[in-house]
Amino acid sequence: MGILRFNYRSEILSLTTNITICYPTGNLTSSLGYEDPHSEIRRKKAYCPGMKFQTVYLLHGGGEDDTVPYRYTQLEEYAERNMVMLVSPSVNDSLYANTKYGFKYFDYLTQELPLVVQSLFASAPGRSHTFAVGLAMGGNGALALGLMRPDLYEAVVDLSGGIGMTLDREGYKESLNWEFPLVRNTLPGEDEYIGSEHDLRYHAERIRLEGKKAPTFFIGVGTEDFIRDRVYQDYAVLAELGFDTRYEEAPGLGHDYRFWNAYLDKALSSWLPLKRAPIYGV
Repeated sequence: MGILRFNYRSEILSLTTNITICYPTGNLTSSLGYEDPHSEIRRKKAYCPGMKFQTVYLLHGGGEDDTVPYRYTQLEEYAERNMVMLVSPSVNDSLYANTKYGFKYFDYLTQELPLVVQSLFASAPGRSHTFAVGLAMGGNGALALGLMRPDLYEAVVDLSGGIGMTLDREGYKESLNWEFPLVRNTLPGEDEYIGSEHDLRYHAERIRLEGKKAPTFFIGVGTEDFIRDRVYQDYAVLAELGFDTRYEEAPGLGHDYRFWNAYLDKALSSWLPLKRAPIYGV
């Protein structure tokens, strides 16, 4: 497995930011005839100039950065096993949104970041090769990416989302009054929310009205998670509107890396429709 941390100045954000890139190099061979006799992995895929990988944008949770999910889980192993490239941007506590205090993180994620990644790294272009997976704050981010830019992602996975942009309008109003101030400091107030760019129900209804192709949505949460009801409401609205949506609860698990480690494995190993092979000739 190869890990890179790329630091560059974002034009949209007007600041220097970090991205973690994870490559599944352990299953690749240089085709020079070398075979490690101690390796349990049979290297059958060859390095080739121009080869690409399907790409999962892996979104971190609140209070974290692009490195934390790799340090607290077995993500590298899961990416290796499924022959997929991971891209994790660092977005601070922005809720993956265009914030009311000025930083346009959603525009960065959907306009600038894919262009930079596909220009500088071995990321296969096209919707069918692109996915988003997020945990906690990143779960809502993945949900927003899929609903606001359905043209970019084949499937998205929301793990323990619920804080931030949501399809649950009543739940959003409640979150503005929580002791936890992140939502009201970052997103619009109650009067401006409905029909705004942050209103995910509005975007979901427009997809249906305009007949656009939507991603497949996978939503997971622990039964003991404090945000479980909000996560379920996002699923319920998607199901009500007729989206292809799968929902699963993990008995006895909460809002922590025990749940996220297990379900990141499930997301990469069985939920996402991955080819699990390098992409040649694109």
